[in-house]
Amino acid sequence: MTVLNYVESNRKAEDAIYNQKLLAGEGWLYTIEPGQVLRILDLEGNQAVDTLFFDGDHPSDHYSAVNTIQRQKNIYLSTGSVLVSESRKELVEIIADTCGRHDTLGGSCSAQSNTVRYSHDTLPMHNCRDTYMLQLAKYGENLTKRDLSPNVNFFMNVPVTPDGGLKFDDGVSSPGKYVEMKAIHRTTVLISNCPQLNNPCNAYNPTPIQLLIWDR
Repeated sequence: MTVLNYVESNRKAEDAIYNQKLLAGEGWLYTIEPGQVLRILDLEGNQAVDTLFFDGDHPSDHYSAVNTIQRQKNIYLSTGSVLVSESRKELVEIIADTCGRHDTLGGSCSAQSNTVRYSHDTLPMHNCRDTYMLQLAKYGENLTKRDLSPNVNFFMNVPVTPDGGLKFDDGVSSPGKYVEMKAIHRTTVLISNCPQLNNPCNAYNPTPIQLLIWDR
């Protein structure tokens, strides 16, 4: 089930219409139009970027991990993967990837999951679900916590064990790795640049990412 489909992009940062650094723990909510290309750049390596997608015109129709996995017959994402919604609408296609594999199963961290996975004293620690909720409260017209679904974890390494369990292992990315996706339909993207300090996916050191958008 391993995907290692490396494809480099010829897009240049100076040609981007949007270019923003997102610090660890920060969130981002943005709508990309059909044909636009979004690059998520892992600046320092092994950062986990928890990401959700919504139909930009009908936001209740959100990304479906089940439909996406079923469509591509693989639990990992890489170049050529098409991410689809609950209605099976094609939202975005990964068109370049220098990391080679991205997680669909690990989910986003929350106060509750932190206490279960780690210890009760992690309850007040900042987490991705809180970041999602803050972004929806500030900018998420027609989006509520009911619209939060299982997400993509770009750059995150979550192998499946022989008995069907999940492991949170050291990341497989490195500084300067990126993934690019092209919007097939108008798509709203919600990102939490993960602040997690308790598992090795980001070497226990959350770091910034860069977000770039091109018109084509």
